[in-house]
Amino acid sequence: MTNKKKYFLNAHIIDPCNSINEVGGIIIDENGKIEAAGKRVNKNNIPVREKFTDLTGKHIFPGIVDMRVFGGEPGYEYKENYRSLSEAALAGGVTSVVTMPNTKPVIDSVSIVDFIQRRGRDKSKINIFPLATLTKDAEGNNMTEFGLLKNKGIVGFTDGLRSVQSSRVMSRIIKSAYDFGCLVIQHAEDQELSKGGMINDGIISTKLGIPGISDLAEKIIIERDLSLLEEINCRYHISQISSKKSLDLIEFKKNNVAFTTGISINNLALNENDIGEFKTFLKLSPPLRTEDDRISLIEGINKNLIDVIVSDHKPEDEESKRLTFSQAATGASGIETFLSLALEQFHNGSIKLDKIVELITHNPAKILKINKGNLCIGADADFCIIDINKPWIVKKENLLSKSKNTSIEGRKLQGKVTNTFVNGQELYKLK
Repeated sequence: MTNKKKYFLNAHIIDPCNSINEVGGIIIDENGKIEAAGKRVNKNNIPVREKFTDLTGKHIFPGIVDMRVFGGEPGYEYKENYRSLSEAALAGGVTSVVTMPNTKPVIDSVSIVDFIQRRGRDKSKINIFPLATLTKDAEGNNMTEFGLLKNKGIVGFTDGLRSVQSSRVMSRIIKSAYDFGCLVIQHAEDQELSKGGMINDGIISTKLGIPGISDLAEKIIIERDLSLLEEINCRYHISQISSKKSLDLIEFKKNNVAFTTGISINNLALNENDIGEFKTFLKLSPPLRTEDDRISLIEGINKNLIDVIVSDHKPEDEESKRLTFSQAATGASGIETFLSLALEQFHNGSIKLDKIVELITHNPAKILKINKGNLCIGADADFCIIDINKPWIVKKENLLSKSKNTSIEGRKLQGKVTNTFVNGQELYKLK
């Protein structure tokens, strides 16, 4: 039995890939593909007898592409699995995720990629794009088989939670990535400089008596890698920056080297003051920096120095977080609140709405070279419907992720996903 065509009218559609920012509609064909999108789709242009969904007052965005997600499979299913990840993602309008390879075992061989892809097909409702490690066991010493893994469908390479510390190894990685046309994604952190650190190095760390992580730890790795890229320019993405120092360096280097830059929604929406009295749910990597750093990152987006916003969704079970600050696991779950938290920057006038949408749909897809994050004719109908002004409060008991370690418990947000579609099928509807 084939599906019927679906018609959605009178929505404000934003699709940066096709420069659409207008009131109009979309038509989904019988195969779950986009047949038409934009202002030309209206009541006068569809068959008279066809039923349609009237979305007056609502927005349609392409399905969000979240470029930094820890999926939990294999090895950490008790924190998150593909089913719970799918439910949480869909509630946040996310239809495609790029999963980190820091699993157990790590994703560094063809056999594990096979397992991940099978598992994704069987259990996930969203599109899973796994990354493989840059180095064996993510230990920073021996490169993985870029060519073999790319042929298996791996979209990029990263050691995820770690940086490659050796300049010699990094130089070889860049050469190899250039030869194979692979994407390198670096988590920028000098491990010697950040050793033992837990939050931003500054007044707050001194006041709380917690060892700090200097913003130089981030800048030094970026500086080294961009210097290597001046010799051989492979596809290279800085996973997430957190400081003004890094941004100033990126601005300086942009003229000589081609690369892209990401930022975590946590660093865009929060600062070190939010840690308060040892809130372990705000123990993050990179750490929350100063308010000046946060404001400079907003400016960086508006100056086109930052290309992508990610949720940095890292589920941790209660036991891993209800510990002293020094013992608590690093990371926060965030895929479900990702879009709503990003919309804060629109509501307070900091970033234009179409810019936010570009950084979470079109740009990540372009960097990854995947046909997602757009409403192109013939593309899979992955999209979300948003009530952009709907107020709600983040309550961990209402979150669909297996782990409830949200960094913004109790925060009042404005803007909520009401429906999410994948391949033209409605897979989430706000109750």
